[in-house]
Amino acid sequence: MKQISFIHAADLHLDSPMVGLKHLPANILSKVRESTFGALERLTAAAIDRNVDFVIIAGDLYDGEDRSLRAQSRFRNEMKKLLQHNIPVYVIHGNHDHLNGSWVHLEMPENVHVFGSELEMKILETKRGETIHLYGFSYLQRHVFDKRIEDYQKIDPADFHIGILHGNEGGSTDHDNYAPFSIKDLHDKQFDYWALGHIHKRTILSENPPIIYPGNTQGRNKKELGIKGCYHVMLNEIETKKEFVETSNVIWDEVSIDTAEANNFQEIFKVCQLTIERLRKAGMGTLLTLNLKNVQLDHSQEQKLIDAELLELLLDYEIDEDSFVWIVDINIQNKQLLDRKLLMNEADFYTELFATIDDFQNLETAIAPLYEHQIGRRYLEGLSEGEQKELIEKAEKLLIGLLYQ
Repeated sequence: MKQISFIHAADLHLDSPMVGLKHLPANILSKVRESTFGALERLTAAAIDRNVDFVIIAGDLYDGEDRSLRAQSRFRNEMKKLLQHNIPVYVIHGNHDHLNGSWVHLEMPENVHVFGSELEMKILETKRGETIHLYGFSYLQRHVFDKRIEDYQKIDPADFHIGILHGNEGGSTDHDNYAPFSIKDLHDKQFDYWALGHIHKRTILSENPPIIYPGNTQGRNKKELGIKGCYHVMLNEIETKKEFVETSNVIWDEVSIDTAEANNFQEIFKVCQLTIERLRKAGMGTLLTLNLKNVQLDHSQEQKLIDAELLELLLDYEIDEDSFVWIVDINIQNKQLLDRKLLMNEADFYTELFATIDDFQNLETAIAPLYEHQIGRRYLEGLSEGEQKELIEKAEKLLIGLLYQ
């Protein structure tokens, strides 16, 4: 029976700047900034350990159109390891690393095959004699809104046909609608496997034929929670087997703790420490958003310690940890302070403050200078309505916390 084995990865975003984490200790910041490269190394090791026939990278190999020399060099080194094991790599470029960028070009090893801006088919014959046709294209510029799926046409004869596409499934409104397609569009092509990229959340759109987003190989912000990785796919004439392969060096996580039963600072501190230990993963760093709910201590001095010193004390234990759990965001919801009615009864000032917050409609204007900044605009994406609401809520909590001392 004819069968093939390959790694399907996407959205490596090599050398991602990990915006907003400069406050981290040097040793932890170094590990975070190296995390996309660590994920690449794990991907390469998985391909070698599993003796796959080939590797697919379905777009956004690099984080930016300038493709830093550091990123190219690190990628080339890993590809040389695969070349030593006769493992070819098939790459398409997506909206982040499109072909129209400006960069100093480093030559890649001969086992790296990059698709051009027009749909093309590449032929691979495995060591056992199976013939595979791989179809794909790279983005010529950042914004590709055309329905490029129409260009994919099955060309026989081949034992297996694999489509590679960096694009957005038409039913999803959470991401930029680049190279849109529907599941029916892909089914109609009668390919044996669709290797997708662009969506950073691991998603299986179809089992037969397999239509899969592997997600990105390394989370880069608090919206990209949990373990990230790629798929090892084993495909034959009857069935497809797939195994998710973890590649994350650092993961993002979020947890909420209800502290309504806590009577003092020590109890809250202890439950936070227990939660951190529960989340700790051997050999891996964790960047944590910690939500403390229903914080209400009778002793005013202890309440102030929660606001002023809890985070610092928790982080003191993590500075020298290799398998760190570093709190990047802590949200303390004090029952008393969050009770608007109580505060409005206390002083008319709060009534006016909340009215001003509720009427605030100019967040985009307020933060416009960030997007106009020469460097900032390269890394910032527009805020969704939900993200704007979250920022305003955080600002309200911050204001009340500063005023209610």
